[in-house]
Formats: sequence, structure tokens, C-alpha cells
Amino acid sequence: MSELNSTIAKVTERVIEKSRDSRQSYLDLMDREADRMPDLDAVSCSNLAHAFAGALEDQSTLRAGKSPNIGIVTAYNDMLSAHQPYGRYPDRMKVYAREVGATAQVAGGTPAMCDGVTQGEDGMELSLFSRDVIALSTGVALSHQMYSGMALLGICDKIVPGLMIGALRFGHLPAVFVPSGPMPSGIANKEKQRVRQLYAEGKATRAELLESESASYHSPGTCTFFGTANSNQMMMEMMGMHVPGSAFIQPGTKLRQALDRAAVHRLVELAGTRERTMAKMVDEKAIINAAIGLLATGGSTNHAIHIPAMARAAGVQFDWDDLSELSSAVPLIARVYPNGEGDVNHFHAAGGMGYVIRELLDAGLAHRDILTVWDGDLSTYGKEPGLDENDALDWRDVGESGDDTMLKPASDPFQPDGGMRLVQGNLGRGCFKSSAVAEERYTIEAPCRVFEDQPSVVKAFKAGELDKDVVVVVRFQGPRANGMPELHKLTPPLGVLQDRGYRVALVTDGRMSGASGKVPAAIHVTPEALGGGPLAKLRDGDIVRVCANTGELSTTADLDSREPAADPAPEIGVGRELFAMFRNLADGAEQGGSAMLKTAGL
Repeated sequence: MSELNSTIAKVTERVIEKSRDSRQSYLDLMDREADRMPDLDAVSCSNLAHAFAGALEDQSTLRAGKSPNIGIVTAYNDMLSAHQPYGRYPDRMKVYAREVGATAQVAGGTPAMCDGVTQGEDGMELSLFSRDVIALSTGVALSHQMYSGMALLGICDKIVPGLMIGALRFGHLPAVFVPSGPMPSGIANKEKQRVRQLYAEGKATRAELLESESASYHSPGTCTFFGTANSNQMMMEMMGMHVPGSAFIQPGTKLRQALDRAAVHRLVELAGTRERTMAKMVDEKAIINAAIGLLATGGSTNHAIHIPAMARAAGVQFDWDDLSELSSAVPLIARVYPNGEGDVNHFHAAGGMGYVIRELLDAGLAHRDILTVWDGDLSTYGKEPGLDENDALDWRDVGESGDDTMLKPASDPFQPDGGMRLVQGNLGRGCFKSSAVAEERYTIEAPCRVFEDQPSVVKAFKAGELDKDVVVVVRFQGPRANGMPELHKLTPPLGVLQDRGYRVALVTDGRMSGASGKVPAAIHVTPEALGGGPLAKLRDGDIVRVCANTGELSTTADLDSREPAADPAPEIGVGRELFAMFRNLADGAEQGGSAMLKTAGL
């Protein structure tokens, strides 16, 4: 067993030290909440009758008040393919609870937005702030205070971070995240990407594009690229918040059902105890493990925003300096589309999370000694689940990588550092996803073209105005400007320009989809343009340099001598006006872009 890497140890100690007061305040609150949990014998009979009225089969057990009652918070809807399987989960989970003498109730539901549906549309401006809405919805669901444990049903982009943030405020209870798994693989990812670029060039019809997309996203389950949703599942494994190895087992399989049953049974075991509460599990080391997993697998850039937000809800202070320093020590040991050829099903078949966690632990690159929902420490998560001859769950050693184009050992990684780098300079601070970009494109220096929305970029591309070396700047896309939408619609045209031989980069205070790759990009730039940030002072033709090697994001222009461009008026329609308070009160991307956490003083 290797000693913990010295850089990881240093970052861990720094995070613990700067979090000392906020973490202790959080733990004190959780101790107080545990002591204040209502004694059901003292609760009004009318209150109890309301709580039991809809429980039908479980009314007598609930009235007796002697058994654990699990609160299910579900993000089910069938617009979102990843969450469609959750429709039947509550009924099954109630059966699993009864098997061990307990009960389960649906405490409440949360919204679950599909970024794939809203990509490039007005609704995308609600996307980031839906995380806060999900956290608030989770809080409302659990405020009934009738539960002895939390079963959290969520997979996709903002849903897992939102559930995490909301549930952490009830961290005196044990909790488990219950995934439902990815859909079967569709057409090859290269073919999907090829058709998208042909369509962007006007060489494929809309019917051909729809046929391609429908062959990619074709059935219930998580989309199979390694974007934000599947990065969420990876992080829950790294944090020990799943039953070990649950992340990438497909819906409707015997193994999936066995893992779901085990999650409920284990939560019942933990109910009423204080040894493995959510508050104790999600600590500084667990947060750092999530970041390490992100870097080692080349996960979604969205988590540069979500990890600091989740950490704050647990009293942990984690920023991009911490992420960048970890990246210098954590090797990239996985390449999953869009950073490689195969999808998450191929990744799982090649060894998956069991391989990744074992490699990181054996190399001293992750914290083994964290509390998990399972027995012991993180070690079991370095194995893979299966069924024995009696269809009982067991965990097996993973062995060597089943595909060295997708998974490599920590001793011989794809690259010696992690998949994300901090870039900074007189244009602010931003994130660069190095795992998705060829090394010869780590540095781009060119005149910029400045835009204030995606359609303007696409229009300029179609007019041939971008057929040159260019840094495309898309500003006024930050949290306070318009909710920080993903700008994934830009990936095909920028990819076309790059394939034509031009040196191209993107700089924006907005986000990119976790599915984005290939084109070098400095994203999440903070301070954002709204209110006079540096991007607001750029003009067409200014020389901009983006360099992942040196961590540079700069311009040669004299920004101090300029007035910033005028802030755009907020858009309304598609419910965007209802989110004005989230925009007006949001803090910066590096802090998580959250109005809720900021105003709560967290």
C-alpha cells in the first residue's frame, strides 16, 4: 500500500485548515439537528395521521413507530432518459424496505432538466440555477422530519449536485445515492460526431442528423458519453456514496436490481445510528476524492463549478487553486468519449470504476480512509460487483485493463497530469479541459472575434468570417448575465474550423457541455463580463493567448484604458424572468455560481 502522494496530502491539509471554522460550524449544526429530531411519541396525532394516510400497506408499521422509515427523494421524469427508470423505483424500494422490517415513503420530487433537450435553446438559461431549485426541493421534501435515512434518486447534470447540497443540510441522517445506469451503446461516437460536423457544413440533411442522433440517444438510461451525468456517477463512487460499483450497471438487469435492493437494505442498517451519517461521510477527503476522480478520468468541466458548491454545503472550502494543484499530481488514466473512442459501457467492460479506484488507491493517489455507505473504507470500491451462482451480490477483483486505449495503470498513464487546468491572467481565471484537446493545441494565440451570443457565432461561421486563426470570445454568458448556459452548440462549427487547419480557441464566461471536447477552450472565465469584467473590454482584433502549458489567459490589449461594453438587458420568456433573483444574487463561477449558498452565508 503506497503512501499518500505528497501533493495530495498538501492540498488536503490546506483544505482542512481553511475549512476549519466553517466545517466545525456545519458539524455542530448537524449534531444539534440530530439531538432535535422529533420523538414521534410526542408529535401531534394529527400530524402523524397526515404522514401515514397515504402509506396504505405500511400504515400499521408506521403507526407503531419502531422501524426505520426511509425518505425517498426522486428526480423522476420521462423527458430525461436517464431518469425514466426511476418511475418504478419507489414501489420496488418499498418492497425492499419491508424485506428488512422497515418502511419507505416518497418524501418528495425534484425537477430534473435534460440539457440535451434545452441545448442551444432559451431554456438552457435555467439550467445552472435548476441545481439550486433541486437543492431547495430536496430541503422541502425532507422537512417533514419523518425519516431515518435518505435515498436519493438522481443521475444527471445538476440533479446530483442539487440533491447533494439539499441533503447535506439534513446530514445528521445517513444517505445513499441510487443510480439507475446507462442506456445500451448506440452508434459509434465518431460517426455521431462526423454527421454533426457535416450538418454544420451544410453537407448533411436535417433528416440525416435526426437519424444519427436518434441512434445515439435511443432508450431509457443515461446517455453513454462521459459528460456531466456520468461524471456525477464516477464522483459518487469516489466519495463512497453508492453501493460499490453501482454507477454503470444498465437498467433492467438482475445485477442492477440486486444493487438497488442492497442500497435500501444498507440504508436501513445505518438508520438510527450516528456512525456513518452523510455529514461525517462528505468531508474534506471525500470532496478531494471527487476532484481526483474527475481529473483521473477526464470528467466534465461543469464540476469545476459543482464541486465547490457541494463542498460549501458541507462546510468545506475548495477552489480552483486546489483543483489545479491536484491536477499536477493526478495522472489521466481513463479516456472515455469525448476524450476517447469508447463510451461508458465500454469503460465499464474494460474495468470501469473498480479499476480506476484500485489504481488510484494502490498508487497513493486517493484517500482510502474515508467513511462510505458500505463497510470499511474505499477499498471495496476498487472491485467490481457481480452475482454468484445463487444470484447473491459479491465483489470481485478487477484484474488488468480490458482495453488499454481506454484504461491504463497509474504507472503508465495517458498523460502525467489530470484532465483539467487553470488558466489565468489579465482576462481573469478560467478552466481548460486538457484531456479532450491534442497537446499541439494547448497554446493558441490569435486575433479575437467578440460575440455576445451563440447564434451570432454560428451566423459568422456560415458567412465564412471565421475562416482564419481566431480566438472566439463569447461574453455575457456568466451566472449573473443569463444563468451561465452551456454553449455546446458552438462545438460543431469550431470543430469544422479546426479541421480546416485553423488555429482556433474559445474563451467564454459561460459553460460548455460535459460532452464538449477537441477545440481548446478557456471556459467559466471569472470575473464574468457583466458588471465590467475583463472580457467586457475586449474588442475585435485584440490578440488573445490561451495556453494550458503555462496556465495563461491574457491579451496584449491595454484593457485599463478602455470602458467595458454595456451590460445587456436580461431576456424574458420561457420562465427566465422567474429566475431574476438567482441571477441578481449569484456569486462567481469559482464559488459555484449560487445565489442560494451566497445568501445563506455558506
